[in-house]
Amino acid sequence: MDIAKLKTELTDDPLTRGYAAMTDAEAAVDLNEVYRTQNKTSLTASEVLNAIVPSAFTALDATVQQRIWDILHIGEINPFGVEATMFSAAFGAGSDTIVALVAMRVEAVSRAVELGLGFIYPGHIENARM
Repeated sequence: MDIAKLKTELTDDPLTRGYAAMTDAEAAVDLNEVYRTQNKTSLTASEVLNAIVPSAFTALDATVQQRIWDILHIGEINPFGVEATMFSAAFGAGSDTIVALVAMRVEAVSRAVELGLGFIYPGHIENARM
């Protein structure tokens, strides 16, 4: 637990959550509440494969299909990298496959996770406020 980072969050309150008026327990609950989003840094090949509409894949030229398979065999896919650009070019920007992949690359998280703090307990808040 990075108590210094937690202390900064509680003191600066950059999202104006009102930490100063909260008890330790209330602040912990607030920091653990899932209301933020962040970009995923990677997707597994299986996640990507399961988002591809089968009929859209079979409609692709054989060369493009092979390129998609080659990308999937990398293992970890960068959802904001050149792979995303290549998938958009292959399936079309507004296609069901691309809509599904765009939705997958963002995840809902708590403020604590967003800050890299993990799960916060009231004791963590108490320590940070000392």
